[in-house]
Amino acid sequence: MERTRRRLAAVMCADAVHYSRLMEADEDGTLDRLKDYRDVMSGLTSRYNGRIVNTWGDAVIIEFSSVIEAVQCAVDIQTDLASRNADLPQATRMEFRIGINLGDIMVEGDDIYGDGVNVAARLQELAPAGGITLSQSVFDQVRNKLALGFESLGAQTVRNVSEPVEAYVIRLGGKNEPCGARTADASETGAAADAGQSHVDEVLVSGINQARAWLRRQSKRVRGCVFMIGFFFLLNLVTSGLGTLWFIWPSLPFAMMLAWRLVFRQDQTAEKAVHGND
Repeated sequence: MERTRRRLAAVMCADAVHYSRLMEADEDGTLDRLKDYRDVMSGLTSRYNGRIVNTWGDAVIIEFSSVIEAVQCAVDIQTDLASRNADLPQATRMEFRIGINLGDIMVEGDDIYGDGVNVAARLQELAPAGGITLSQSVFDQVRNKLALGFESLGAQTVRNVSEPVEAYVIRLGGKNEPCGARTADASETGAAADAGQSHVDEVLVSGINQARAWLRRQSKRVRGCVFMIGFFFLLNLVTSGLGTLWFIWPSLPFAMMLAWRLVFRQDQTAEKAVHGND
């Protein structure tokens, strides 16, 4: 029987979010997607010199000799999977939580055991969907070596670990969410902004058309007053901008004439209506 050995290693634990619900909705599609996503993880693990230790159900345990490469691998995994999920309906997306711990592990054959593995599994449970949570030991090694943002979760009490665990979440894309989700939110926000701008444009065009129709119904004197007020306003805008509104003073006689003509005309219209009723 092979003797149990010990060594320091970075351990990554990844687990699918809402896997049972996905299987209940579509067993074949979910299993195919799980296999595809595991292939992604396997390829990136090899690139960063890691070793897939075990896969059971929807979980994956990976061992790395370098904590830097472990974190880089996790970020690439979440980025790649978020990109793939972005093309899928929300109900069929498969997201993973990832936890990474640097600690002493026991090695027996191809399997690994011990608190180093257990803490990684508990950190995975603390991660947001599509996110990555690190232990204090991992954070200390990567915070000044990788261009990533981090958010402290403080000391967390987790299952089967006697002491609280200091945990940190990596900010993917500047947020605690996968890049794919962030892109989707940005797209929705952009669409809403375009819709709002379109509505503003419609209202503006409608207002201009109504103003033109009203002006065409007025007498020459009323149109002349409106023209002169508009002329002085444009001259003010060109020469002084809106900082100094001097156009009010030369426009005042035309504005008074315009008001008088409009009021006088309304009074005449009302008087004719009264006599007509008599």
